[in-house]
Amino acid sequence: MSVTVENLEGSKAKLNITVDAETFGKARDAAFKKNKNKISMPGFRKGKVPRKMIERMYGKGAFDDDAVNIAAPDAYKEALDEVDLEIISNPRYDLVDITDDGEFTFSATIAVKPEVKLGEYIGLEVAAHKVTILDSDIDAELDRVREQNARMIEVTDRAVKDDDKVTIDFEGFVDGKAFDGGKGEDYDLLIGSHSFIDDFEEQLIGKNIGDDVDVNVTFPEEYHEESLAGKPALFKVKIKGITEKELPDLDDDFAEEVSEFDTLDEYKEDIRKSLTERREAAAKDAREAEAVEKLVSLSTMEIADEAIEDQCEEMAQEFAYRIQMQGLSPQQYMQMTGMTPQSLIAQMQPEAEKRLQARFVLEAVVKAEGMEPDEEKVEEEIKRYADMMGKSVEDYKKEMSDRDMKNLRMDVAVKDAAAFIAEKADVYWKADEDVENSDDTEDKEED
Repeated sequence: MSVTVENLEGSKAKLNITVDAETFGKARDAAFKKNKNKISMPGFRKGKVPRKMIERMYGKGAFDDDAVNIAAPDAYKEALDEVDLEIISNPRYDLVDITDDGEFTFSATIAVKPEVKLGEYIGLEVAAHKVTILDSDIDAELDRVREQNARMIEVTDRAVKDDDKVTIDFEGFVDGKAFDGGKGEDYDLLIGSHSFIDDFEEQLIGKNIGDDVDVNVTFPEEYHEESLAGKPALFKVKIKGITEKELPDLDDDFAEEVSEFDTLDEYKEDIRKSLTERREAAAKDAREAEAVEKLVSLSTMEIADEAIEDQCEEMAQEFAYRIQMQGLSPQQYMQMTGMTPQSLIAQMQPEAEKRLQARFVLEAVVKAEGMEPDEEKVEEEIKRYADMMGKSVEDYKKEMSDRDMKNLRMDVAVKDAAAFIAEKADVYWKADEDVENSDDTEDKEED
């Protein structure tokens, strides 16, 4: 195999890779074995047609598409070890040529880490907020814990009201015809959650168990299913059950049940301590984020579109995972919100670019300051990833490539760089009214 590098504009490069005839021949053999059982020919049983006959009928390149898909990823991976590039995107392949003597040449276009013209990172101006825990904050936390420990009580003597959970059967119709995906049985719906489109839930309020309800709604104009977008629909709904939350009393018994404390006063004091710690940590994170944002605005770089696209895909996968942890499939989320995969990706694009910009300016700070990652933190990160994969640290390390280890060490150094520029920032205090109106998770205080 041979590889040459062609530097392109816009922080991109093209690897021109040639796979020798012997290696590509093995890929063709693998492609034939993969496909031979799909091919039939008069006089032969399926899977028993000689390869030469297939190539005589369909051409010698009959299996080349699959052979290319087999050979290219391995050749690309091998090529990475021969080039000195900091690659930040997946490759975009283009077939160049398959010669008569069996050599396979292709190109892989990739985004490379952009050159960063770093702004002044010492003395950045960032805001600080005092962390203050109010009695109302403690009350809100108590309410949240009470909600978590609420019991669902069956209701039989009244109509549906807001915050009830109703069990329903439903079927949707557009233009008098039932549509796919519009039917459900024994579905639990929380009134006020706005899980369904339009004012579906509101039309169930005041109805009783056993009622048949005609719910009229209109699908959003941007609904993911084009055949339904913007159309009025009728849902025939049967109310089969109603349940409501019963919150526990706020007393010493409650404190003893949900915590390690015997009295409500002790539990409240622990909540105050926990909220203070959380908000101080959030203040530190917010201060670092503001410092990084300021540094990005003072720096210049050109990030390839391919890198931003890949970052969007990664964020979409993270989002899908979070949705699934909440008991929803991505398809159900799309149906409920009227979004499409394309609109979700487009919505994520600005944040994806911000993430990359932040990463690259911090890597530039690491380089400018000659920072080395804390080895203890590196080991902690390795253990965290090993635990996530259900593996021992030793086994996880064995599976890490040199590139993996290099990236992980940079991850640790980047976090230290964010803390460094925040520590070196000029902190100013916001006016009291600004502090009072700021979001709790963004409260900041000076170290």
